[in-house]
Amino acid sequence: MTICDHIRPGYRGWRQVLPLVGVIMLHMSLELNAEPVRPINFVNDVVPILTKAGCNSGECHAKAGMGQNGFRLSLLGFEPTEDYEHLVKEARSRRIFPAAPDQSLMLLKASNTRPHGGGARLPIDSPDYRLLRTWVSQGLPFARESDPTLVSIEVEPKRNTMKMGATQQLKVLAHYSDKSTRDVSRLALFEANDRAMAEVNATGLVKVEQIPGKVAVMVRYSAKVAVFNASIPLGAPVNNLPPAKNFIDKLVFANLKQIGIPPSAVIDDAAFLRRLSLDVAGRMPTADEAQTFLTNAGKDKRDELVETFLDSPDYADFFANKWTSLLKNRRDSPADITANFAFFSWMRDGLLANKRYDQMVRELLAATGTILGNPPVAWYKRVKDPKEQIEDVAQLFLGVRMQCAQCHHHPFEKWSQEDYYSLTAFFSQVGRKPTGIQGEDMIYHKRGIAQAKHMKTGLPVKPAALGDKIPEISADDDPRLRLADWMGNKNNPFFAKALVNRYWKHFFKRGLIEPEDDIRDTNPPSNPELLDALANHFLESGFDLKDLVRIITQSRTYQLSSIPNEHNLVDWQNFSRFYPKRLQAEVLLDSIDQLTGATTSFADLPPGTRAIALPDNSYNKSSPFLGVFGRPEGQSVCECERVESSSLSQSLHLMNGSDIKAKLKTNNGRADLLAKGKQSNDEKIEELYFAAFGREPRAAELKFSIDYLETPLTDANGNLINESTARRQKFEDLLWALLNTKEFLFNH
Repeated sequence: MTICDHIRPGYRGWRQVLPLVGVIMLHMSLELNAEPVRPINFVNDVVPILTKAGCNSGECHAKAGMGQNGFRLSLLGFEPTEDYEHLVKEARSRRIFPAAPDQSLMLLKASNTRPHGGGARLPIDSPDYRLLRTWVSQGLPFARESDPTLVSIEVEPKRNTMKMGATQQLKVLAHYSDKSTRDVSRLALFEANDRAMAEVNATGLVKVEQIPGKVAVMVRYSAKVAVFNASIPLGAPVNNLPPAKNFIDKLVFANLKQIGIPPSAVIDDAAFLRRLSLDVAGRMPTADEAQTFLTNAGKDKRDELVETFLDSPDYADFFANKWTSLLKNRRDSPADITANFAFFSWMRDGLLANKRYDQMVRELLAATGTILGNPPVAWYKRVKDPKEQIEDVAQLFLGVRMQCAQCHHHPFEKWSQEDYYSLTAFFSQVGRKPTGIQGEDMIYHKRGIAQAKHMKTGLPVKPAALGDKIPEISADDDPRLRLADWMGNKNNPFFAKALVNRYWKHFFKRGLIEPEDDIRDTNPPSNPELLDALANHFLESGFDLKDLVRIITQSRTYQLSSIPNEHNLVDWQNFSRFYPKRLQAEVLLDSIDQLTGATTSFADLPPGTRAIALPDNSYNKSSPFLGVFGRPEGQSVCECERVESSSLSQSLHLMNGSDIKAKLKTNNGRADLLAKGKQSNDEKIEELYFAAFGREPRAAELKFSIDYLETPLTDANGNLINESTARRQKFEDLLWALLNTKEFLFNH
């Protein structure tokens, strides 16, 4: 007779006898001369098995904090104490049975011996099943005081240069507090940051694809992460590089040499003018601007053109449009109009005057008073919850996504719930008082000790920066100012990098870190030396936004052609060529107006107001064009809210949308004036091409256009159309054809 015969499964006193069972079972194994088994540690040994098997993933028993089928685990095992309680003590301990380990529900389900929605996760003959069985037979120990704790993990190798199609086996070592090391490769989780470039299986075997560049593999074990970096060279000869204009070119070209990708040629003046005008001023160059620039023989005319656009109101309008959208300057009710206009004007004026970036952020975060007296207060009108405030601030200004850490440890980073609530505490003393204007509050600093309540522990948490300490904040001090001080400090590892990476993506379509607002060790930059150099340059310039735009647009890297050579077509991260970008909704609408000579009217704004100067999202509803082409609504701080991809609905709108037809037929518009004009057909076609593309028509384009103008036009019945009517219609047709070309619709 065994102890199993004396104790029923589900016995209410079961938890009290578990340790006794473990002792008896261990003594029995020793008496039978069995090999001694080391005591299993729940945190070090059991939790990694549950994580590797996917039991505590978001799709399984860690689903949305509720678990699945009555069984709940913490996400990725970040709360082992809670997991132990759920597993061992919940539901009258029915999930485990030390007296007969193989009859434990946990093992029966995991091995699919009993039906399991997740299928077989732990085969009975697997080492992981045997370890869990041993743990159960030992009486389910949690940990001994003398047991070591996990300190860090490392991956071997940390980096490697790999040929296309090659493989690399990774080894993961766990380092513990007692200086011991354990090979945990079998239990680690692996994930490539770009699956198009590399695949990694469950055992850590990395296989790179046929795309040159750099790819990272995140390795996770328990709550620790490490990164393997692979460089995948193309190996083509890189000769005859353009002369470097500044440090950007030196670092980009050095990287291209290292991986063997020759860059495309530098673009001509016409292409540079159009690209720069669209990226800095948010508009097409005029025909007069194009002709003047192309006839300028000055050696430094490209640098001078950069200065011209930076000093223009168009630059301020365009980038104010970008920032106010990210800062959620949206109109949810008619009463918001004052706040919308005031906030947009504040941002635009700051950009036009080239106010320091850190100062603009400081004015925003620490805003007090009323909207009319201090427009950045409008941000607090839209973002009221301290949690939302710190999530937006972290993502937008630090490039750190903190949303996950509100409920659990960040799955890809070191940030914990403690970090989340210590950041939230910076906004805990924001006070609000009603004003005489409906829906608007006066913002002020409430005197008192800044602290936030930890969601899980319920304990107060004082303000603390990410990975850094903040001096003690008195009750009279506004903690938001301390946050702004830390953000603008030259030693801040996030602030400058987040901004330069965001601006790099604006000009190159892709950030050095992608997504641009997800900066973390497990998502390394494609060119870390360049990111560091840009951030340092931005700091040394005194957070000068115009200077950052200047250094980027003057570089030869920015001036490379979008036409690939025989080697760099597959390159999408090393900037060996310019990556074409579809024009933003507002820019495209303004460009169509400029080309056709039409205007778009917007409510509450003077005639001639351009779409890039619209202060808020309310105009998206009144303009079907802006909605179809993806102008953001200001619902989030993510650039991804703006749609810049092409779609069938966009093509159909351009081809036969009623608003497009109306613009082509505008009285005294371009088609009308060209039809009435006295210039030669050659001159008129030249004007059209300068207006649409900023360049002269090519010989074939000129011939085709002239032939079309000189061909008689008939109606549906075959009758000749009146000459003046036909001539205007032909120019409308030419304009329609030009605005539907990829050359017009994309910045290239």
